[in-house]
Amino acid sequence: MSDNTSQDWNPKDPAVLADQRHAYDDLRERCPVAHSNAMHWSLFRHADVMAVLNDPDTFINASRHHAIPNGMNGVEHAKHREILAHHFSASKMAVIEPTCREIATNAMQALDLPGTADGVVDIAEPIALRTMCAFLGWPQTTWERVRDWIYGNRAATFHGDREAARTLAEEYAAIVTEAIKEHRRQDIRGDVTDQLMMTEVNGHRWSDEDIIATLRNWIAGHGTVAAVIGIVIAHLAENQNLQRRLREQPQLIPAAINELSRVDSPLVANTRTTTREATINGRTIPEGERISLMWIAANRDPRTFDAPDEIRLDRDQQDNLLYGAGIHYCLGAPLAQLELRVTVETLLAHTAEISLASHKPLERETYPGNGFVSVPVRIC
Repeated sequence: MSDNTSQDWNPKDPAVLADQRHAYDDLRERCPVAHSNAMHWSLFRHADVMAVLNDPDTFINASRHHAIPNGMNGVEHAKHREILAHHFSASKMAVIEPTCREIATNAMQALDLPGTADGVVDIAEPIALRTMCAFLGWPQTTWERVRDWIYGNRAATFHGDREAARTLAEEYAAIVTEAIKEHRRQDIRGDVTDQLMMTEVNGHRWSDEDIIATLRNWIAGHGTVAAVIGIVIAHLAENQNLQRRLREQPQLIPAAINELSRVDSPLVANTRTTTREATINGRTIPEGERISLMWIAANRDPRTFDAPDEIRLDRDQQDNLLYGAGIHYCLGAPLAQLELRVTVETLLAHTAEISLASHKPLERETYPGNGFVSVPVRIC
């Protein structure tokens, strides 16, 4: 193992990108706290990730963007999170569920069945992103623009392209600003965007910039929701026994989604920054250093999950880090869980059998994602 200034690994090595899950599995056992130029310090073991998540004073969220509440810490974070949490209450989810189910049904009815379809392009992305637009009170047609922004943002992150990132930040701001202007022009009331426009903190009403800062992670996070749907479809198409079981026992669908996304996590990492020198698993990390929490590896850690490659629908999901943990646990998790459940329920209800349409290995996304580029399936 190297010293603090050299690389223990290269996250962009073609061998790593070809199979991120197993490359991270290897690092978890061989070099659980690893340094690289691209990702700085990376933590691969579940216990080490949890130690960081449970110490938000030493390991803070720091964003290059104005981010509410994700880029906040301490009292400021708690205040803004409390303000926003009610948008994801059980009652609000009950209101959006029929719309989500209608969107999912329309997506399935648009397919030429029996036949072939792409589980990502034809099912996952339109359902996740159209539902997000409906939740925010935006036109359904906005979803394709959002999808293109998500793709561009992933590419800019992977390549470290700051110029592209600036252009994409402007495009993202334009998407939100146009939605806000349309709400003002039409005097649209009662939806989430209107409620954000009415939000006050410390006696001051939020500006458009505050709403932009709030929605960035909500929107980017829906790329991850779409990735989970694609992953679940791929596994169901490959595992006919599991597919039949869920058709016969649809009440197991939430457990299956959680377990499949633990075995095959859609998001590589999130970051924290040290406020003081810290020692993790024998390695000293200086103050001000960035740490990448490697969700994929942590969710497959055999120290936490017995036989981690096995899909067990009765597995205790308490330690599953799909939505993170600690004070920054995913605020939008209830909406994501709703979309995932409704999509899989609708998919199975409108089909008799789903299978892979090709014998070729499915092409994977690479950092910062780990979903599938496409999932060609045969549906009848």
